[in-house]
Amino acid sequence: MSYRILTLLATCALYALAPFGHEFGVPGTAVHAQESAEDDPNAVQETRRVPAMSEATFKRLTEAQEALDAKNYQQALSVLNSMLESGARRMNGNEIGQVNNILGFVHFTMENYPAAIRAYEQVLAQGENVPEGLEVQTLYTLAQLSFVAERYQDALKYMERWITRANNPGPEPHIFMGQVYYQMNNYPAATQQIEKGIDLARQRNIAVKEQWWALLNFLYFEQEKWPKVLETLEILVRDFPKREYWLRLAGVHAQEGNERQSLWTYEAASVAGFLTQSSDLTNYAGLLMQSEVPFRAAKVLDDGIKKGIIEKNERNLQSLGQAWQMAQETKKAIPIFEEAARASSDGKVYERLSQLYLDNDEFQKCTEAAQNAIRRGGLRRVQTTHIVQGMCHYNLDQLSTARQSFEACRESSRRDNDQTNQRICAQWITYIDNESNRRAQLAAAN
Repeated sequence: MSYRILTLLATCALYALAPFGHEFGVPGTAVHAQESAEDDPNAVQETRRVPAMSEATFKRLTEAQEALDAKNYQQALSVLNSMLESGARRMNGNEIGQVNNILGFVHFTMENYPAAIRAYEQVLAQGENVPEGLEVQTLYTLAQLSFVAERYQDALKYMERWITRANNPGPEPHIFMGQVYYQMNNYPAATQQIEKGIDLARQRNIAVKEQWWALLNFLYFEQEKWPKVLETLEILVRDFPKREYWLRLAGVHAQEGNERQSLWTYEAASVAGFLTQSSDLTNYAGLLMQSEVPFRAAKVLDDGIKKGIIEKNERNLQSLGQAWQMAQETKKAIPIFEEAARASSDGKVYERLSQLYLDNDEFQKCTEAAQNAIRRGGLRRVQTTHIVQGMCHYNLDQLSTARQSFEACRESSRRDNDQTNQRICAQWITYIDNESNRRAQLAAAN
């Protein structure tokens, strides 16, 4: 009879622990209570002699269990509470502990965690009157319930007690305590526990879970331990390759000034198909341009726009145009900047277009783009646009109009105290005046 009721109670505890074990990667200790120490190093050898359970107590517990099986929780509570209220004086410590064990499970099932904690605390209050295995598994249960109830100090207290009682505990309790310290914002203590748990797992050839590495990486990040951040991220991308890990690794390399490593990380992520969002591709293209590989940057942006991943807006079109321009693909850059200019609210894109047209010997388009740039405004130095406009007019053999552009440049330079461009524009005016005089003299001579 005692064996049947103990099996029943151990099963209740196993079910109570299962949800916590699933969430935190920590197995329920009821499993350990049912395995031999030879099979499980965490198992607790039953060496304690405890008071026997009476037949009357067993019958009432069976009645409570039947109500529990039928999900009639109120009936189960009624039976168990009546046992504690009316029969507590007649029950020994073992019986009181076993009643509270099932009572704690019922409260847990009803998600009444404070009541569940109080019941399990009563199990521990019976001291050596309850089986050692039940006491140990209750410590584990209370640690996890206290965590859920945000009673973090209690969670640590119970888990530390459990570790002293368990036989050669594995990595999971340390991972659990690391999570508790994390919730308490005690990142150094959390780091120490997670590191210890991972070291134990590696020593025992136990697979280290992704969430353990991810939490450790976060803790290093918050403490600005950048070499450790990179180390754990490299493990994550190797063993659990995901987009966010690859991008985080690239970002930290860039932050630490490791531009080449950042670019290589982006390249690996691209090959693996992890660059799926607009920001992924634009950042990748930006690194390519910084590394003086503009042609590849242009291909990345162009492909992203064509696939609809990158929005075809002014900013992205300008980036694509700039990449083609840096790659000396002027004929590809011009139509991109033309499209960007039409979408622009100021004259900056037209300013760049005027320079491109000048470089490509499209002088009429150059003068029109320069005029649009000046009219729309927003230019950092309007005098430079006047210079480009004047040069294009000169190449069209429009000397008078060219001179007007250089005069406007000189006036703007004077306002901005830009002596360099003021001198350049003055030289152009002198040159145009001399050329005009030369032509006039040639015409008079003929």
